[in-house]
Amino acid sequence: MEFRTAISINPSAFEISLRTPLLSVGSCFSNCMGARLKENKFDVITNPFGTIFNPLSIFRLIDYSITGNLPPSNTYVENEGIWKNLDFHSDFSASDKQTLEANIAATIRMVKERLPTLSYLLITPGTALVYETKTENRLVANCHKLPASFFNHKRMLEVDEIMNAFEQLKQKLEILNPNIRYIFTVSPVRHVKDTLELNSWSKSTLLLAVKKMSIAYENVEYFPSYEIMMDDLRDYRFYTSDMLHPTTIAEDYIWNKFAKWYFREETIDFLNQWSKIKEAIAHRPFHPDSPAYQTFLKKTISKLDALNKITDVGNEMEILKTRLKDEQ
Repeated sequence: MEFRTAISINPSAFEISLRTPLLSVGSCFSNCMGARLKENKFDVITNPFGTIFNPLSIFRLIDYSITGNLPPSNTYVENEGIWKNLDFHSDFSASDKQTLEANIAATIRMVKERLPTLSYLLITPGTALVYETKTENRLVANCHKLPASFFNHKRMLEVDEIMNAFEQLKQKLEILNPNIRYIFTVSPVRHVKDTLELNSWSKSTLLLAVKKMSIAYENVEYFPSYEIMMDDLRDYRFYTSDMLHPTTIAEDYIWNKFAKWYFREETIDFLNQWSKIKEAIAHRPFHPDSPAYQTFLKKTISKLDALNKITDVGNEMEILKTRLKDEQ
């Protein structure tokens, strides 16, 4: 008898390799998956705009990078001596408006340069609940702890509203990059501050919108990280102490499912080798000058040298070389 409902994994027609240019944007779960891609030597930029939760704000930020347009002046706000922007995460903040504008402009330029060569855009929305400014009914990505009187009551995005916004973005982006593909996943992190009922409504809205996109377009695919967490890992032992975020074990499990979904044999072989080398680099022996450890270092450097033909491991080689007794 099976006591769990495991997600079936069938290799996707979308293939991701170490040389595949990626951009990962969205919620904090996007940071999680992007970090694993980065530490495993994939060509990825993760959340350059900061953590963004609702899909319309995610689409707006990518649109800025397509057009090169900057956020309008009414999106900049000052609170307690710090400037922020309503379209960006609070990671973008400065003591003066000019510095913040320059930082935002530099980020938009960087992503704009990335878009024409991008193979995959990974999008991870976390919520369909949004706030809008009271004066202009303008949807914001982050409230930045401004007074509640600054905003209308929060509202739920409509499925068609999300779908239409994505279609407009897609048309613009594919003029710039006709070969781009999109991988959506809904963040499994729960937003219980809005109550469990609203969290379920919100996630359902996102899931339905993303499903409609994947049915409508051949270059859009859905990866079921939400279902893996909710159904496959259906146990509070896979949550951190706040009972909202996946544990590292849960994140690793979802990452392994992602790998089986999108990576081919060559990439999997590299990851297996790279995992062992990362352990070797992290290993700190009691006797670093011992002949046994010195031999171990030389063998590991030799393995890195072989991998250097696949990806840049120069920094890792230099770290190990500094531990060689005869190199110091």
